[in-house]
Amino acid sequence: MERKVIVYIAASLDGYIAKPGDDLSFLGTVQKEGEDYGYGQFVSGVDTVIVGRKTYDWVMNAVPEFPHADKETYVVTRQPREAIGNTRFYSGSLKELVQQLKSVPGKNIFVDGGAELVNAMLREDLVDELIVSVVPVMVGEGVRLFKEGIPERQWKHLSTRSYDTGLVQSHYVLSHK
Repeated sequence: MERKVIVYIAASLDGYIAKPGDDLSFLGTVQKEGEDYGYGQFVSGVDTVIVGRKTYDWVMNAVPEFPHADKETYVVTRQPREAIGNTRFYSGSLKELVQQLKSVPGKNIFVDGGAELVNAMLREDLVDELIVSVVPVMVGEGVRLFKEGIPERQWKHLSTRSYDTGLVQSHYVLSHK
């Protein structure tokens, strides 16, 4: 089975993944005891994570240990650093990285943000699937999920699930892949 590159991300109703200052507090409006919105099932099908350096730094400032330390992780950065366990700091071509990862057997590849990385991968046609959770709040400004410059692509809708918190999660697959 071919490995898929999947963006799994949350955004506000007006399309922001963070408020100014990388503030993610709006995500707390849908936190519910015992509800992970399918994340556990999703991440069990993943053995590799690609994450942007700013997102990685934000996570590392929020928690004592990287949540994906058990997976092969590539932090996309302009400043190469020494690896930390399974976490590698990668400054090469995204296309070459994805081609290399897809050339070996494994589970799916999780693109964990942020917006710069997601948009760069979409511009290079490196994403196979999108799972976008929409949080029912408008934040007005901040970091947009989708930016200008992404080529037009047709996506096939696979499913949408709504939750009692108001969060709506939609799953799409790139039509030509």
